[in-house]
Amino acid sequence: MTGTALVLLVLTVVAPVLWLGVEHWMRGRARDGLAVPRSAAIIHTIGLIVLLGLAAATAIVAATAGPAAGFAAAAAPVIAAIAAITGGGPVVRAVLQLGGVRAGPTPPHDPDTDDTTETEPSDPTEVGPLRGGRVIGYLERLAVVTTLMVGWPEGLAIILAVKSLARYPELLAPQASEQFIMGTFASVLWAIGLAGIEHLITT
Repeated sequence: MTGTALVLLVLTVVAPVLWLGVEHWMRGRARDGLAVPRSAAIIHTIGLIVLLGLAAATAIVAATAGPAAGFAAAAAPVIAAIAAITGGGPVVRAVLQLGGVRAGPTPPHDPDTDDTTETEPSDPTEVGPLRGGRVIGYLERLAVVTTLMVGWPEGLAIILAVKSLARYPELLAPQASEQFIMGTFASVLWAIGLAGIEHLITT
């Protein structure tokens, strides 16, 4: 059963990569002026359900299995940390999309650009009032999952305080507070969930 939990955890790492591949394909078609399939409109919802389903299945299997030993015990924290980092980005983007947070303010009109050309929607975590969200998210989730796995939950307060203080000047921009709150909650909760799964596997 422990082996099954590890396999599911690995799938939780791989699934976001496939999800990102689909998103990249859709953005490429939009850039090239090609039609995007209607089913692509619900890709965020489908991806979120699949990813949460994998995480839930991993937790259930891990809870019913005995404590991991040997290689499995050593591999579980590493795989869980990678899953926290890779899976959090798609989860945050899906939550922002479902929450109606736009990618950012409309850029100023360029007179040299054809008015009939549509601009491809950008990544909500990379544009808009809060820049650099992707890299900050990676570091945030790595810090959160590591802090919990080493048994120092008090570190969460420090992590969130540092992020809030660093982002404070940007939070006055339109939609910044919504993007910050929704993105942070989704990112941190995902990392906490993966830390919990690691705990179930190893104890």
